[in-house]
Amino acid sequence: MTVGTLDRKSLLLLLGGLAVVVVLRFGVYGDHQAAVVTPVDNIPMAEKRLQRLRELAATVAPKEAVFKQASADLESREKGMLKADTVPQAQAVLQEVIRSVGSANGIDARGMEDWRFKPMGGDYGEVSVTVSFSCTIDQLVNFLTALANEPELLATNSIQVTGGADKAKRIQVRLSLSGVVPRKVIPEKRASAF
Repeated sequence: MTVGTLDRKSLLLLLGGLAVVVVLRFGVYGDHQAAVVTPVDNIPMAEKRLQRLRELAATVAPKEAVFKQASADLESREKGMLKADTVPQAQAVLQEVIRSVGSANGIDARGMEDWRFKPMGGDYGEVSVTVSFSCTIDQLVNFLTALANEPELLATNSIQVTGGADKAKRIQVRLSLSGVVPRKVIPEKRASAF
């Protein structure tokens, strides 16, 4: 190939490409707009459409009433959930409940031995803490009764009672208390990389 034939072939390819661009620009993808066709005014069809819209509008008010009733019912049921944004905050709320109810019954229940959390279905989660303390049997009964009267949704998971040998008849108690939280508080389990 000589330089002259290479230049002619390049020029022919360039002119062919420009011709394709011009045809596409002004022919296929031109700036012409499609004509808008006005709908035919059909009075009976418009009346039917209006009647259908009125029927749909009439169903909105009863559906809103059902929705409001269901929302109020859900709110009253979820009133006892622990108010927390994270698992540690929920555990701190549980610890505070144990401490305050314990101090009201003469029990020094401070410190946390164990904590756990797990999802309960798709909408809720469970957060639990475990504490140990010593008290008399009547203090323990009063403590458990006071926990049952708390406004939060609380439950004792486990209670381990160990007798003591002292004259005051104090017992050693290990108590695990759980509370209900929204599911968004419980972190998602991550898959292990191993």
